[in-house]
Amino acid sequence: MYRRIRELREDADLTQKQMSAILHCSQQVYSNYELGQRDIPTSILIALAKHFETSTDYILGLTDKKENNSQ
Repeated sequence: MYRRIRELREDADLTQKQMSAILHCSQQVYSNYELGQRDIPTSILIALAKHFETSTDYILGLTDKKENNSQ
């Protein structure tokens, strides 16, 4: 999961600071999410999925299908 959020962010050419602003958290908190040092709250997980237009299942590693067809 942590590798996936980093890949999604990098694929979108966003910095950790930009991502933390989108999620309304500090850059350090977001960095801890990417490093797996902090659990990702459900609300942040949902915000990430919405922002990157993917599913929470993809972020969680339950599927390799990046596209979200539930919209």
